[in-house]
Amino acid sequence: ASDVYKRQLLGRQSKESEMTDLLAIAYPWIKSIHIISVISWMAGIFYLPRLFVHHSENVKLSGETHDLFCMMEMKLLKVIMNPAMISTWIFGLLLVVTPGIVDWSNVWPWLKMISVIAMTAFHMWLGSQRKRFVAGEDVLEGRRYRMMNEVPTVLMIVIVISVVVKF
Repeated sequence: ASDVYKRQLLGRQSKESEMTDLLAIAYPWIKSIHIISVISWMAGIFYLPRLFVHHSENVKLSGETHDLFCMMEMKLLKVIMNPAMISTWIFGLLLVVTPGIVDWSNVWPWLKMISVIAMTAFHMWLGSQRKRFVAGEDVLEGRRYRMMNEVPTVLMIVIVISVVVKF
């Protein structure tokens, strides 16, 4: 029975080693796709609240222009932002499980993780605001959307400093 256990253990170690080797080889590609995904996500996360500002200040909650804004907001969220957020998470998690990349005894990975979760919550909030526009419900004033647009800026600053400085 102990020989069977040793073979199973060696087999697991071999598979883990193969996965580690694969992650190490793919690391530059994973990191590149992660960065491209983040840039795409941030572009949308900065632009959608600006669309909300103009939608709430210059357009009634019905009519042709309203429908045009709703379509632009929907496409930005569904075609660019959602896929970019998902790929950011996937490739970010692949970086996390790549051995030697993240030292969880430091503060920076925890701060980055909290900030990325907050960015994701902001993304979801934007999605809920888009639904309010589509439904013609009471939406926030443009000034409030301008103020909320600062949230991802602060989070981005925290994330970039955390990753670059690695404190």
